[in-house]
Amino acid sequence: IFFTAASYLCFVEAANAPGSVVDDSRPRKGVKRLAWWRPRSIDWWATGVQLVGTLYFNVMTFLALKGGWDVAQSNRLVWRPDAIGSICFLVASYLAWAEVCHSAGRLRFRDVSWWVFVLNLAGSVFFGLSAIGAYTLSSGEVVNLWLDNAGTVAGGVCFFVAAALLIPEARA
Repeated sequence: IFFTAASYLCFVEAANAPGSVVDDSRPRKGVKRLAWWRPRSIDWWATGVQLVGTLYFNVMTFLALKGGWDVAQSNRLVWRPDAIGSICFLVASYLAWAEVCHSAGRLRFRDVSWWVFVLNLAGSVFFGLSAIGAYTLSSGEVVNLWLDNAGTVAGGVCFFVAAALLIPEARA
């Protein structure tokens, strides 16, 4: 829930970024809109797709807490939202990286912003690997429990380090 709230705040920030209002209904100075349509803004798309991914992760988490699902239900109600959330994270991370680099793959090793987005992209890849490992086979066993757990931990570490790098980036 906290992650989704943070993602929503990022979306609101992107929706209210300079140049986001294309008509005369600009809000008064200091007033933020809770959402805004900015289909030409890559950061708006990145934060919006990430927000959708966090909602899928919330669905997966709450349904997984219930437990007692058979294999087909588990894959449909728990694994599928996990996989869709992971795909959303990969897409959002790639869009954010492309926005920061002003291209799809430019390397900028001395730029803290670049490292933030590279680490977020790596975290998203690890979460995707975790989702692959979490798929439940007809026998009731997951595909790869080690991959499921290691991907979750590695993704979390990447996201944590990226968040910590936002502090010096904000000061700069």
